[in-house]
Amino acid sequence: MAANRTADDIEHDIEQARASLAVAVDQLAERTSPKRIANQTRQSLVAKAKTPAGMAVLGGAAVVVALLVARRVRRGR
Repeated sequence: MAANRTADDIEHDIEQARASLAVAVDQLAERTSPKRIANQTRQSLVAKAKTPAGMAVLGGAAVVVALLVARRVRRGR
């Protein structure tokens, strides 16, 4: 079968392979983009923080920080 292929057939196959590889490289670049990953992570964290469990965790963390700040202020006097 390879002997029956013309130079035009081979060039066409090469161009198709190049186009396919270019698309794959572009997709990989988009998937691994630090900016996109950071935005996706931020959106995920904001969504989790808006849930009742997330609000409870944030509230608990705020109480702990407030207690630590108050303790430090007391010791500083």
